[in-house]
Amino acid sequence: MKIKIAIVDDHLLVINGLKTMLAPYQHIEIVFDTQDGNKLLDEMDVYKPDVVLLDIQMPEIDGMELCRKVHKVSPGTGIIALTNFTESHYIKQMLRNGASGYLLKNTDQPTLLKAIETVYNGEQYLDESIKSSLLNEIITGQKRTPYEIPLTRRESEILKLIAEEYTNQQIAEKLYISLRTVETHRLNLTQKLAVKNTAGLVKEAMKRGLLD
Repeated sequence: MKIKIAIVDDHLLVINGLKTMLAPYQHIEIVFDTQDGNKLLDEMDVYKPDVVLLDIQMPEIDGMELCRKVHKVSPGTGIIALTNFTESHYIKQMLRNGASGYLLKNTDQPTLLKAIETVYNGEQYLDESIKSSLLNEIITGQKRTPYEIPLTRRESEILKLIAEEYTNQQIAEKLYISLRTVETHRLNLTQKLAVKNTAGLVKEAMKRGLLD
């Protein structure tokens, strides 16, 4: 029985690298890859992947939202976040949204294979450095510093426009993106900064030096 894999990453170099890493394993079959997360949603019923390797930071639909949607339409599909983000916010949110695994992009071949097989078997797999980071946070109670809350380029743009009192619709029109995308980014921002509303978002962003 082969494990069917789908890869979603906006960098073709990463996709090709993953294909090369997994090529030697006869029980692994890459059935689908894309640089556009929305295409995965369109093709889930066609390819029915057992495991999805999913980047978090993508232009059209971010990995957190895509993870939630994939888990909703196909709860039996294992999802592994494959990213450079080590911050606990990303880890916890991906797990809440249905991911079963979390790996860093500098992972080696044996670890990648072990993560895929573990998630395929219905278990959870976290990179060892990720486990250490979460454990350290629990033990020390250390809170994130401004530098431990990296914003994507799009999140920074939207945060600035929110601070300038643009509405979601105005932001969508100005950046030529959908209203839904703006709403998703706004939600991610409030979660990252642990606030409840726009006023709190702007105040916390200024406090952390995220706004000029």
